[in-house]
Amino acid sequence: MDYSFLISRLGVQMREKRLNRGLTQAQLAELAGLTRYKVIAVEKGILSVGMIAYARVLAALDCELSVVPARMPTLEEVGDLLE
Repeated sequence: MDYSFLISRLGVQMREKRLNRGLTQAQLAELAGLTRYKVIAVEKGILSVGMIAYARVLAALDCELSVVPARMPTLEEVGDLLE
């Protein structure tokens, strides 16, 4: 499986958590000690973003990572990556 799909999924999940908590990107950035632009990059799954940024956003959302078996991407996920 292509690692870009995994990063993309992580970004989508983090965005969903932020929205479920009623936070704006700016509010999450402040909680995480990052810029709003870095939060945007995390949510978009930009490959050049360092793991520390993901960790800071996860911590600000009171979340942690779990390792689970990978699954094949859906057609919608593939389409989103091609946009």
